[in-house]
Amino acid sequence: MTVKLNSEIIDQAIQKAFEATKRAFVPYSHFPVGACIITKDGHLIPGANIENSSYGLSNCAERTAMFSAVMQGYLREDIEALVVAAPTQTICPPCGACRQVMLDLLTPDTPVICTNGKESKTFTVAQLMPFAFTEDNLQN
Repeated sequence: MTVKLNSEIIDQAIQKAFEATKRAFVPYSHFPVGACIITKDGHLIPGANIENSSYGLSNCAERTAMFSAVMQGYLREDIEALVVAAPTQTICPPCGACRQVMLDLLTPDTPVICTNGKESKTFTVAQLMPFAFTEDNLQN
């Protein structure tokens, strides 16, 4: 079964991402972010940001969701889309570290839907990371 990316599944994923913001561990920034992977077989895999007092050891919502998908056995070609949600005034795009991870764990044409609940904007992974460093750069 392959799920079609439509408004119904996107709305469900947005809801799941906003639910994930309630589980974010953000005692330092107080900036909760939720994410949700939509798999091609219709599963919704949420993630939230998790902070650490040693800030560099924190993990963003997008990476939490992507890593969870990998741990559940999903490969890049199994991912239909990624939703990023934050209860903010403006749309919150993924940080650079998350964009770099997307290059390995999602396909270049995977939609990344960013929303604040009032408006949404969709990008592809390739649009978020033009002239990206990828596994091709590791070839001698």
